[in-house]
Amino acid sequence: MKLVLATSNKGKVREIKALCEDYEVIPYSELIEEFEIIEDGDTFKENALIKARAVFNAINDEDIVVLADDSGISVDVLDGEPGIYSARYAGPEADDKDNLYKLIDDIKAKGVKSSPAHYTAAIAIVTKNAEYCVHGWMHGTALAEAIGDGGFGYDPMFIPLGYDKTLGELDDDVKKKLSHRAKALSLAKIILKSF
Repeated sequence: MKLVLATSNKGKVREIKALCEDYEVIPYSELIEEFEIIEDGDTFKENALIKARAVFNAINDEDIVVLADDSGISVDVLDGEPGIYSARYAGPEADDKDNLYKLIDDIKAKGVKSSPAHYTAAIAIVTKNAEYCVHGWMHGTALAEAIGDGGFGYDPMFIPLGYDKTLGELDDDVKKKLSHRAKALSLAKIILKSF
């Protein structure tokens, strides 16, 4: 089965491909020109469905299955920020590093070195017949510093529950078992098998 990803984020594409080895996974940008999708939902679920629907409709092929991920980190000391705004936390033109260091600075501004935090991943699946959405979570601690250069996004500042290293330091094999995206994808695969 061919899965079309409603993302052009190279980190996400790489991670989803690694977690979905039984499927042919391609970013939508290999089929059509990239276009802006306005994510104006209030939840990860709404934004994942918005992305999946937009790509499904743009490709205009009833036989495809579109998979979209909306994910982010929520930090307790910041009242759950950045949440659904994780990808554009430092502004619309910001990259991963800009977002990472803004979040570190915001935690430091609260006068703490760390805070409980969690990642959420919502995976939406859109086909000609149905729409689905599943979730996965990963709990842990957000640090007011970056350690390790592995992974992407906020990985260097997040220590998963039960570990003493950041996602930026942990091996990919360990991350595969822990990640919010891996947990959501394992549920998504149950749905995909039913097609």
